[in-house]
Amino acid sequence: MLLPRSNLIFTFGFLLLFLSLSSAEQKPQFAVDGKVLELDESNFDAAISTFDYIFVDFYAPWCGHCKRLSPELDKAAVNLAVLKQPVVIAKVDADKYSHLASKYEIDGFPTLKIFMHGVPTDYYGPRKADLLVRFLKKFVAPDVAVLNSDSAISEFIEEAGKNFPIFIGFGLNESAISHLAVKYKKKAWFSVAQDFSDKTMEFYDFDKVPALVALHLNYNEQSIFYGPFGEKFLEDYIKQSLLPLALPINQDSLKLLKDDNRKIVLTIVEDESDERSKGLVKLLKAAASANHDLVFAFVGFKQWQDFAESFEVSKKTKLPKMIVWDGNEEYFSVIGSDSVEDEDQGSQIMRFLQGYREGSVIQKSITSDSYKAFRNSMYGIGAVILILIVVLVVTIMQSLKEEPSRDQVDYPRSSTSPSEAKEALRPGDKEDKID
Repeated sequence: MLLPRSNLIFTFGFLLLFLSLSSAEQKPQFAVDGKVLELDESNFDAAISTFDYIFVDFYAPWCGHCKRLSPELDKAAVNLAVLKQPVVIAKVDADKYSHLASKYEIDGFPTLKIFMHGVPTDYYGPRKADLLVRFLKKFVAPDVAVLNSDSAISEFIEEAGKNFPIFIGFGLNESAISHLAVKYKKKAWFSVAQDFSDKTMEFYDFDKVPALVALHLNYNEQSIFYGPFGEKFLEDYIKQSLLPLALPINQDSLKLLKDDNRKIVLTIVEDESDERSKGLVKLLKAAASANHDLVFAFVGFKQWQDFAESFEVSKKTKLPKMIVWDGNEEYFSVIGSDSVEDEDQGSQIMRFLQGYREGSVIQKSITSDSYKAFRNSMYGIGAVILILIVVLVVTIMQSLKEEPSRDQVDYPRSSTSPSEAKEALRPGDKEDKID
């Protein structure tokens, strides 16, 4: 017996409703509430598809580094959840859920990945909560923000904060800086302003367009570039503007110098915080404005004695002292301009630079043990281990030549074992291996 047409429609509709309700009950529900999600093989794919940006910690319960990272992730999750483009933090016990570990090629703990629209990217950035938030905030931002009003410009600058330099292209097309914005995305914020008032021009102190304004809010610095806007000229300006005019040297700021090939005019003062030093820094900034081919930096003997001592500075040395450093193991003293007297310091800085450019210098090498400390802080311990690996490989190759029998080759004594060497070849910082 056939059911009436109306009954068939009712039955079919009821069935669809039942299936949709059943599906809704079975689909995992996630909330952006500032808590770290615990994922497993039953809900991992659903979480990845639910959120545009999800940061995943693949960990093992026995891993000491994972245990230290966990509270940092808890703190970061709260701040990342309230961003305009929220980032969710999740963790997976990859030791227990081996299928997921195998799928995402997890071979060390912790392994960190950020999934952007479902696509995983390895994360090798900082792990402290505040630095993690800063980094991920930049990571998920648009390459170039397009600003269409004065209020949009103000909101962009406020949201960007003070931790990275900010570039605003007034009257520039997005395409003019998009390639460089991608290249330097992890180091700066980029935007173009299409509509703005005369009041904004006055506030940012430019009088014509196009103009690219660089802001270093952390150092209360601003510069303006009026072109030419060919890629080479534009990139040169951006690279030079990634650093403030006078960079205070500490263990964090040293890392900013790693990718800059310019020589560093380093001024060593007694105490960065005293008024005489602050006055000298203002003069260094003025010199930096006229010498873009050099980086200007300063460090206080009181603030970082070990670093200062690497340049033949002691408690008996007359400070301030200026040298030119290559950022590695070599530096130059300028003959007759070893120290800076209190009077007419601006002229003394000019004479120092003139002497350096004329080649009136004495080349020296850093030999102190303290150099190892700041070298590691610049390049990371991974780079040092990589050097050891190269030495190890060369030694092994020489041994193979001397002793053809493969079974007889012994690894030389080294602080890096073969298993550690294999791990160090990875660009990340995963300290615990899977057994």
